[in-house]
Amino acid sequence: MLKKIRCLSSSERATRTEQTQVVTELRQNHSLTHILQVVPLPKSIYYYQHNQLQHSQHENDDRITAEIMNVKHDHPAYGYRRVTLALQRHHILVNHKKVQHIMSAEGLQSTAYTQRIRKYNSYKGMVGKVAKNHLKRRFMTDRPYQKLVSDISEFRWGHQTTNERLYLEPVMDLYSDEILSFNISDHPTVAFALKPLHEALERLPEHHYRTYVHTDQGFQYQNYLWRKELKSHHVCQSMSRKATCLDNAQMESFFHLMKAETVASHHYQTSEELEAAMRVWMKYYNECRIKEKLGGQSPIDYRISTTEQAA
Repeated sequence: MLKKIRCLSSSERATRTEQTQVVTELRQNHSLTHILQVVPLPKSIYYYQHNQLQHSQHENDDRITAEIMNVKHDHPAYGYRRVTLALQRHHILVNHKKVQHIMSAEGLQSTAYTQRIRKYNSYKGMVGKVAKNHLKRRFMTDRPYQKLVSDISEFRWGHQTTNERLYLEPVMDLYSDEILSFNISDHPTVAFALKPLHEALERLPEHHYRTYVHTDQGFQYQNYLWRKELKSHHVCQSMSRKATCLDNAQMESFFHLMKAETVASHHYQTSEELEAAMRVWMKYYNECRIKEKLGGQSPIDYRISTTEQAA
């Protein structure tokens, strides 16, 4: 307290606004009369400055609230941390705790991630060859196209019967979490799985390090044709241990996120309607959906910005 009072006592070192701010802070533990006895600030000026600051703060809060609402309109599933990043991208610097408080007060919290998500199990036993787990949960990499992961999940529509399902297989690059390719079908066959794999591998540039493709032990990935496709591109196969979904946690997280922001928040009457929504969301995820781990950038923006810097 003494240090603050000494600072306030020097008119050269503290403006009226600064004096008012610190006096207001000191009032939490000391009476205003005692503070103003040692601070060269008339009481009338203090109250005037204090009211001005409060009015300015209310205006600023209203502006931030409006910006938060704009972000939530474009990205309904964003939580307070991602909203904070979005504001920062628009040069609005605000603490994440303040954003959380405003979102709570305005009823803008995200509720997309509270529902239980169904899982698809493609494991049919030992129907082919099982590869070693080369990834070993080392999901981080500083090299693009070094570690790719894939999996299959189901999305339900209509009355959600066994005949009312679509299957999605994406191939993700763990460098940027970008979806390099994907396929959607009503039958999760080997041919269905091979299409996005081939498209992703065709994108691989020439580089001087090995590329890994990691999956679970689903029958599609044990198949000879899957292994043949990897071998033809000089890519190493990696597999999770049996019934160990955390070995492919990045894909599990991706599917949970996608379902929370699509089927969990909307009921689709037809497969065409669901597939269209899935394709729109995939584009949104790659190009627009920012991530804290990527410095507030979308997967494609991160890949472009970091690879251009390296070049």
